[in-house]
Amino acid sequence: MRPQTLLFCLLSVPLCAQSLKDFEKKVTEFDLPNGLHFIVVERHDAPVVSFHSLVNAGAVDDPKGQTGIAHMFEHMAFKGTANIGTKNFPAEKAALDQVERIYDLVDALQREAADRHRAADPKRQAELDEQLKAAIEKADSFVIPNQYDEIVESNGGVGLNASTSTDSTDYFYSFPSNRLELWFLLESERFLAPVLREFYKERDVVREERRMRVESSPQGQLVEALGASAFEAHPYRNPSSGWSSDIEHLRIKEAAQFYRQYYVPGNITIGIAGDVDPKEARRLAEKYFARIPGAPLPPLIHTEEPAQAGEKRVAVQSATEPFVLIGYKRPNQNSKDDIVFDVVAEILSGGRTGTLYTDMVRDKKMALAALAQPSFPGGKYPELFLFFLVPNQGHTNDENEKECYAVIERLKNEKPDAETLNRVKTKLRADLIRKLDSNSGLAGELTAYHVAYGDWRRLFTEPGEYNKITAEDVQRVARQYFVPESRTVAYTITHE
Repeated sequence: MRPQTLLFCLLSVPLCAQSLKDFEKKVTEFDLPNGLHFIVVERHDAPVVSFHSLVNAGAVDDPKGQTGIAHMFEHMAFKGTANIGTKNFPAEKAALDQVERIYDLVDALQREAADRHRAADPKRQAELDEQLKAAIEKADSFVIPNQYDEIVESNGGVGLNASTSTDSTDYFYSFPSNRLELWFLLESERFLAPVLREFYKERDVVREERRMRVESSPQGQLVEALGASAFEAHPYRNPSSGWSSDIEHLRIKEAAQFYRQYYVPGNITIGIAGDVDPKEARRLAEKYFARIPGAPLPPLIHTEEPAQAGEKRVAVQSATEPFVLIGYKRPNQNSKDDIVFDVVAEILSGGRTGTLYTDMVRDKKMALAALAQPSFPGGKYPELFLFFLVPNQGHTNDENEKECYAVIERLKNEKPDAETLNRVKTKLRADLIRKLDSNSGLAGELTAYHVAYGDWRRLFTEPGEYNKITAEDVQRVARQYFVPESRTVAYTITHE
């Protein structure tokens, strides 16, 4: 049977209760007494195991004045422990403490100057800067660079990486199955007692990442402007990279406090998929991860975004090609309309059959790209449905924006036909199935669905829910949410 035919057959049969029941036989799910949750899936096709640790904290949880700290701690989680990454930890610890003492003096000098509304004494500032530089160099002299990474890679680990999103921080890689216990040791060590070495060197790296991805990128600047304009009160207004002035003043003690508050066992979910014995995985989890003390869950974000009273517009100067971003307020991922937004986005922007593409790119040739994204910047709290437009040469932002609204109005007034709906639903189910094809994809999706919806089983029930969506649902959601008063528009203007 050809792969395409096989895929069609898979998609034509919903992931029903029987298939979920079969999959559940391969899943072992348990909590440790400290609250850490594990989801273990047996897949014995190859002697490889993939691991995915999801911390239910991201940029949205950055404290005020410390934006970028979640991303900063993600970098620190690779720096090692008291046993990994150091030549002499007692001496290194003393040197790190001295760095912080001098940095406290630097901060005190700056505060005193600010209180007196004048610049800091330049001689004293220069003295402290020299002392700080020397102290950092001494602390760094004890470091074995990248030792954590080298241990993983020398034992056959692949895909070692991490990411900080708006809603979560994720750590993941794969090991040969005979290195199972090594993973439990390494991962538990960095969550039990990470050492925040090379902090200020890494802070410079994070600052440079922001410079490249945002400050030197018209698209990055536009996305940042959209978020800061669309959200007046909610921390979704802050970029996941952090604001530059915050990054430049982040301190070790702030990263340590973020770790203590958010990296508690009850806020962590771990997915394991591959050639693994679930009984052995549980034994190792109890041996290594149970060492991490339980602690209260972090505080909830109580700030609610006030109702938007009308359209917001923000312009960003750019010397490059024009761009337009349009965001409409929408409810969070737990709304009954969440998957309807997925369908709407696919109808509008599903490759070369999407109505935005066929109208604006293919037929009228006024856009180089016209895309829709159902979720931005994260789904935990009320968010945005996003449109991204790139005008073609000879066409303007204004033309593209007006044509995008015309396409939206047709969606409100003309129900999608059955063929379009079926094609879109098939595509969405196919996308979901592809994510589960690899061990790493499966481990990641299991943790994400467990944290987002409280149950990984939605992976299997969601395709069936797509089947229930009607043309009337699509039309209702478009009419309800794509309205001018909930709209924010960010666009570039050229330098005059």
